[in-house]
Amino acid sequence: MPDTTPKPDKTMDLKGLACPLPILKAKKALSELPKGGTLEVFATDPGSVADFTAFSEATGNPLIEHSEAGGVYRFVLRHAA
Repeated sequence: MPDTTPKPDKTMDLKGLACPLPILKAKKALSELPKGGTLEVFATDPGSVADFTAFSEATGNPLIEHSEAGGVYRFVLRHAA
């Protein structure tokens, strides 16, 4: 069966970076996407879960997916601003 999951407009590998760098880099990348665009971020900082949740709530850019596998956190944000 083919994968019908929509592909993000941009993907960032921010593994190995500590807070606040993943959020700062994601914020910049998100601002460069068109409204409705999606940004996929991979991070390894355990604090990134709380950081991306708070960032989403503070900016109004929905966190549409997040997961963790093998110590790597995946977030997908939609640019709403």
